Amino acid sequence: MRDAVADLRRIAFLLERAQESTYRVRAFRTAAGALRGRDAEELARLHASGGLTDLKGVGEVTARCVGESVAGEEPVYLRRLEDAVARADATGVPLAEAALRLREGLRGDCHSHTDASDGGSPLAEMAETAIGLGHDYLVVTDHSPRLTVANGLSADRLRRQVEQIAQLNERITASGSDFRVLTGIEVDILDDGALDQSEDLLASLDVVVASVHSKLRMPRDEMTERMLTAVANPHVDVLGHCTGRMVTGRRTRPESEFDADAVFAACAEHGVAVEINARPERLDPPKRLLRLAVEAGCEFTIDTDAHAPGQLDWLDHGCARAVACGVDPERIRNTRDLAGLLR
Repeated sequence: MRDAVADLRRIAFLLERAQESTYRVRAFRTAAGALRGRDAEELARLHASGGLTDLKGVGEVTARCVGESVAGEEPVYLRRLEDAVARADATGVPLAEAALRLREGLRGDCHSHTDASDGGSPLAEMAETAIGLGHDYLVVTDHSPRLTVANGLSADRLRRQVEQIAQLNERITASGSDFRVLTGIEVDILDDGALDQSEDLLASLDVVVASVHSKLRMPRDEMTERMLTAVANPHVDVLGHCTGRMVTGRRTRPESEFDADAVFAACAEHGVAVEINARPERLDPPKRLLRLAVEAGCEFTIDTDAHAPGQLDWLDHGCARAVACGVDPERIRNTRDLAGLLR
């Protein structure tokens, strides 16, 4: 048997090291305190009877970790944290410096909005700002029609935007710049997993980010099936802000519940990148899920989801989280040049 209390304390330590939320750290430290002084045989009996969660301060996640420990196994939660630390430490580069290097290696941004939907500035201004930040490309991904609160683009409006992007790229090229605006959409994942835009139009775009924006509290099994259906669509390139959570600002929102193992396995299978959303109020996925996506073999994009020009400089937030969770830069699609990204 392993020392379950030591495992819980080690998890709390690694969560603190990774700057995870205080409430998550507290859950493991509280559980460790509640179990301190109980021998392994007693913990095994409590686990077998289902009595661990009857103890004050022990929840389902911490009880599962204890059960794995008393069975002589390293808790999966701990293993994922240790793996992330090992990957980060293997570089021999401090986390902050590694995040800076990663930021310098990003070539563009795959998720941004203009005033055509719910952004605050026109297409040309977003492009000009991206050029000033040293990007090689910017993908414009305004919302799809169902999201009326965000003035989502109908098929006709999206086609007109594609034409405007082509015209803007001609002007940019004429100026002597190699920068390029790429066509895209943040398409709503509908309740049944279908996508909120015509297949032909989605096929014509450079990048399709698929996101859930409605019924975020859908039951876990239904949400899982919804996301799996969307990820299997051959037009989807990126799974956007996968939990839909909001952690700061005027409104907060809990994570959607879904089978993350199944969804990330599907992303890896179908070649869909998991977005590391760098908006400060989102920071999605949470680090524990980001580590799970790394373990599943997923590729990633680090995106700002910018709705205004100044927000295009938010990539740092995503880079810090990627480094903390051991994401290999080779698996981040927007470290690639334009040709590499389009391939």
